[in-house]
Amino acid sequence: GPRSAPRSAGVLLYRRSTGDLEVLLGHPGGPFYTKKDNGVWTIPKGELEPGEDEFAAAVREFTEEMGSAPPEVTPLPLGEAKQSGRKVNVVWALAGDFDVSSLRSNTFPMEWPPRSGRLQQFEEIDRVAWFDLDVARRKLRPAQLPFLDRLVSALGG
Repeated sequence: GPRSAPRSAGVLLYRRSTGDLEVLLGHPGGPFYTKKDNGVWTIPKGELEPGEDEFAAAVREFTEEMGSAPPEVTPLPLGEAKQSGRKVNVVWALAGDFDVSSLRSNTFPMEWPPRSGRLQQFEEIDRVAWFDLDVARRKLRPAQLPFLDRLVSALGG
């Protein structure tokens, strides 16, 4: 039958700061995103290995992109949502804090400048930040917005 759609798993970290709900989002590294801000930030996530447990994959990807593991707390499943193309994201929310200055992202190779024959390493995530929900809705990739709404619903508004 048809190949199932590729799946990515991610962790949305949240905290309450001065009563306001805040979420941790990552800005993608690499030359295409240097000057882009609104609509390109992402929940830390990545593709599943074959047969890998989805929540285990979400934790692994967070750890690789942040440089430290997420807190070991009960995960809040936020379900799945389609992103561009056929890909599907599946996300869990975790309550906890993260020091944004401690970011140590893994890197990916890419030819840059184009047709230069030079392979450069770029960070998967070049910076992370805490945003309240109003700002997070502007920053986040549109395909991931359902996860913010589901987090608010799950926490009782």
